[in-house]
Amino acid sequence: MINLLKELKIHTKDQEIINITSEIEKMVKESKLEIGLINLSILHTSASLFVQENASEDVLLDISDFLNTLVPQSFKYRHNMEGPDDMPAHIKSLLTNSNLTFSVENNTIILGRWQGIYLYEHRTGERTRAVIVHLMGS
Repeated sequence: MINLLKELKIHTKDQEIINITSEIEKMVKESKLEIGLINLSILHTSASLFVQENASEDVLLDISDFLNTLVPQSFKYRHNMEGPDDMPAHIKSLLTNSNLTFSVENNTIILGRWQGIYLYEHRTGERTRAVIVHLMGS
C-alpha cells in the first residue's frame, strides 16, 4: 500500500497560468504507484488549479481574459488589505478549483489526450505557491 504526501513548490510572477503536468507525472513515476488516486490541493486562496486543453496557448489566454473581464480589479471591493489585486484573486479562486483528483493506472496519471494540469496565479508580483500531492494506492 502506498500513501505518500509530497509538496510541489511553484514560483510565479504576476498573473499567469503554469502547466504543472510534467511535475505531477514525475511524482507519480517516482512513487511507483501502479493503481490508485492522486489528489492535488493548493494551499492558497488567491491561486487555483484546473484541467484544461494543452494543445493551444490561445485557450489559456482566453480563459485569463475572460476571468479578468468577469472579475475586474477596478471594482470597489471592501477587502483590499494586500492591494487592489487581493479580492479579485479570491473571487477567481472561488470560481475555479483548489483540489483536483485523478486516477492512476500502470504508474501513469490518467488524463485525456488534450488535457493538462495547470496552476493559475491570480495575484500580481512574485510568489511561491505550494501544492500538496497525495498519492494513494498500490
